[in-house]
Amino acid sequence: MIARRAAPERRPPARGAGGPPIDRIEAAAYTIAAERPESDGTHAWDSTSVIVVHAAAGAEQGLGYTYGHPAAAGVIGDLLAPAALGRSAMSPPAAWWAMRRVLRNTPRQGLGMFAISAVDAALWDLKARLLGLPLATLLGAVRDSVPVYASGGFTSQDGSELRAQLSAWADEGFRRVKMKVGRAPEADALRVRAARAAIGPDAELMVDANGAYDRAQALRLATEFAQSGVFWFEEPRPADDLRGLAHVRDRLPPGMELAAGEYGDAEDSFVHLLDADAADVLQPDITRCGGVTGLLRIAAFCGSRHVPISTHCAAALTLHAACACAELRHMEYFADHARIEQMLFDGAPRPRDSAIAPDLSRPGAGLELTAANADPYRVA
Repeated sequence: MIARRAAPERRPPARGAGGPPIDRIEAAAYTIAAERPESDGTHAWDSTSVIVVHAAAGAEQGLGYTYGHPAAAGVIGDLLAPAALGRSAMSPPAAWWAMRRVLRNTPRQGLGMFAISAVDAALWDLKARLLGLPLATLLGAVRDSVPVYASGGFTSQDGSELRAQLSAWADEGFRRVKMKVGRAPEADALRVRAARAAIGPDAELMVDANGAYDRAQALRLATEFAQSGVFWFEEPRPADDLRGLAHVRDRLPPGMELAAGEYGDAEDSFVHLLDADAADVLQPDITRCGGVTGLLRIAAFCGSRHVPISTHCAAALTLHAACACAELRHMEYFADHARIEQMLFDGAPRPRDSAIAPDLSRPGAGLELTAANADPYRVA
């Protein structure tokens, strides 16, 4: 699999952009085994792959990444790097549009947007480093820190494991925690009651079904979850069932919100959710929705509809861009990604008092790949 590709010819900088040209883009994939097999309502896994991109202009290089199949490294090397190389490092959106155009005859959705997301994040990091600025400062931060919620509570955990994980989060100061449901609907109300007992009466409790329920199950269980103080019901129906999501949202117990959008890979995905009145909160994922450029576009559009966003996963990569999103409710601190990011990246932030603040003493997004930790897991 190609992880690096030199440009066949140097492209001129984007018109009017100025600045040094992008002269190197490299991608490498790493697969890290889970500590134990895990599952949610509709999927099971025993490992996670992260595709790391470095983009350089002169002596500076930026870092971005996505979570997905290692084949994304080949998409980056074969298709996206030639489209971006030679363009101005001062204009990441110009490269973003060029990458989208080059995927016109290759499916842009899914793997293509995962790949664009990683390159775009690396290019924004590169621009901030060239300017000697933290990325949050470059983007125009509207907050100094981002509220987060702890996320895990997998359906593969037995009752004692679930209680131990969630109670540990509460002890660490997380005021919001999210658990998975949907694998065994008949047992979910009991699991949710156990979770409430583990975190106490004051912490906010969230559930994520990953589209596992039918409409009747979702509404019946929403009523039972409400008795345990659940205020957030994520994807009770699959993300592409807009009518089903809207049906459930309209009938949820008072005070319970429906969230969806983590699989959205372009603005259109979020436009469709908004037009269908299918969710109260939308969940763009910076590693899927087009990187920093895509996230900011989606956040602005949601803001124009007065619908808040809550960013999905990849907290270390999302943090600086999240600081620039006025529409933001909070950010997900997903257990699997937090473990990988702390393992692979120097500078990966840690929560404090249920929030994360960017380190403004570091340029860019503040992350550096620790090669000695990453190399044993490299697969492409």
